[in-house]
Amino acid sequence: MNGDANHGRESTHSLRTKRASLAVWRSPGNQPAWARPALLFLTALAGVLYSWDATGNLEIYYAAAVRSMAMSWHNFFFAAFDPAGTISLDKLPGAFWVQALCARVFGVHAWVIVAPQVVEGMASVLVLYRTVCRLAGALAGLVAAFVLVLSPATVALDRGNISDTLMVLLLLLAADATVTAVISGRARSLVLAAIFAGLAFQAKMVEAWLVLPALALAYLLAGSGRWSRRLVRVSCAGVVVAAVSLSWMVAVTLWPAGGRPYVDGSSGNSIFAQVFVYNGLGRLDQPSPNQLLTKAIGLRLGSASAGWSRLLSGADGRDTGWLIPASLVSLAACLVISRRRRNERLFAGSVLWGVWLVVLLVTFSASATINVYYTAALSPAIAALLGTGLALAWAHRTELTARLAVAATVALSCGYAAWLVPRSGVGPVTGLKEAAAVLGLAAVAALLLPVGHRGRAGPFVLGALAIMAVPAVASVSLAAEGFGPFDTPFEPATSSSYVRALGGLPKQVAALLPRLEQANEGVPDLMATQTSAVAAPFIYDSGKEVLPIGGFTGTIPEPTLDALRAMISAGDLHTVVQSAKVSDPRLVWVAHTCLTISPGTGPETAAGGLRFAVYYCGRLPTLPGRGSHR
Repeated sequence: MNGDANHGRESTHSLRTKRASLAVWRSPGNQPAWARPALLFLTALAGVLYSWDATGNLEIYYAAAVRSMAMSWHNFFFAAFDPAGTISLDKLPGAFWVQALCARVFGVHAWVIVAPQVVEGMASVLVLYRTVCRLAGALAGLVAAFVLVLSPATVALDRGNISDTLMVLLLLLAADATVTAVISGRARSLVLAAIFAGLAFQAKMVEAWLVLPALALAYLLAGSGRWSRRLVRVSCAGVVVAAVSLSWMVAVTLWPAGGRPYVDGSSGNSIFAQVFVYNGLGRLDQPSPNQLLTKAIGLRLGSASAGWSRLLSGADGRDTGWLIPASLVSLAACLVISRRRRNERLFAGSVLWGVWLVVLLVTFSASATINVYYTAALSPAIAALLGTGLALAWAHRTELTARLAVAATVALSCGYAAWLVPRSGVGPVTGLKEAAAVLGLAAVAALLLPVGHRGRAGPFVLGALAIMAVPAVASVSLAAEGFGPFDTPFEPATSSSYVRALGGLPKQVAALLPRLEQANEGVPDLMATQTSAVAAPFIYDSGKEVLPIGGFTGTIPEPTLDALRAMISAGDLHTVVQSAKVSDPRLVWVAHTCLTISPGTGPETAAGGLRFAVYYCGRLPTLPGRGSHR
């Protein structure tokens, strides 16, 4: 009997366990049964797209800093670029703290550094769904999640180790908290939104603040209570944003300069200059760090010129431009309908996502230079607007006006996509223009069927698929080719080979390291290099100190000439790698004082035409015509 009872209890326990395991697939009572299974499928799809063959996409400069930060808590807190902590990263460390913690726990591997971005990208899908669902319903949330997962800019970004991924997640959490404040009227939700926005600043600096107008206006225009009370709350939230955003910067500023790394990106060892000039206002009308690096070491880098068409054509257009026209149409429709029907939640979403989109569009279009992965910050707003717009169209599917609007949007989007697709490039380009046009025509025809067919879902599903077809192919192509943040869909083979050559630097360095270590045996530092960018692959592969002369751009006054001479005289390092032609006094002194091992005047390498000279500055006899070689 006891055995039967035990068996019965075990069966009951097993049944409960099975029910609990299935519960994760069940939608909440206020959502359709298909909502959560579909959302979990999309999240899993995001994980596959973001992680598939992604370990070759490390931005080696950031990866080297993560390795250095993982070596000591001092380096970790101050975001030291090199193991000895002589100079810092040229960015705030928020996102890299996450990577460094992972590296400290699991070891330094490419997958360990990429994994946080994969997880953050998957979490962004869930948060976007929740936020849009609360404002416009489960269908809108699911379509928004679908669009975000298959946005090429987002797929490319989340397949690397760039800090924008964490910034996007934190801004989405801030948006969700703002929506809670709008719906519930609770002030603490607005404070939580401010905290998330401040943390987003810690991840990507001023770019995160560009979304603040969207958060503030959504609450001011759609929140409950008197206007004066809402204004006071938004002002208090602004103070919280500033306090959280600037907290680490204040701590670094107050710390004695001799006890921390020199702040890269500033000429006066100022973290505020790094953030608000070098990484802030300077991006609008001054040479970018990459351009300064180009000038220093002869690396060939390009960027589309500033202008209204930058994000709508060329490489930047193929990264995110596919869906911009449709999202703007959706924004206009949402604003009109929300005001006409006095739908406050729909209006709040329209303001939130619309201001987010427009502010970033204007800023990215006007900036002197941008990296292609910046455009991923547009994806959440684009996805939310498209999801909301399609849900509205479905709700009014029996109205001819709604069907005409959707048909026009499909025609515009498919025609624009066909124009954007290049005639040649890496990936499945052949026939894609024609397929986009055919699919668009089929969807338009289905949407304009006679009245008796207007209640069917098929035409709307076909329209959504037509709009997303080319971006989806582009996203899958990025994953299949192993591309990452610095790539764009269907890019020319020459651009792809250049990015792959830079990504292959760690392997080239690994082959050089044994000889370098043998040549510098007994010397504390492996070598010194012109710029942190040149030092990065050596630091990442070896974990040894490589003194970066001039920081990332090569223009920073760290170390000084006197300090460099003192280190070489003391025997801290023997080898210096720098451009063959230099004007920096520190590098000129090396070229005139040390023994030339490799003049760096041979053929250009594959990695953008890089040519470096190698100098030995150890203790050697005086050589005729070369001065004193020490």
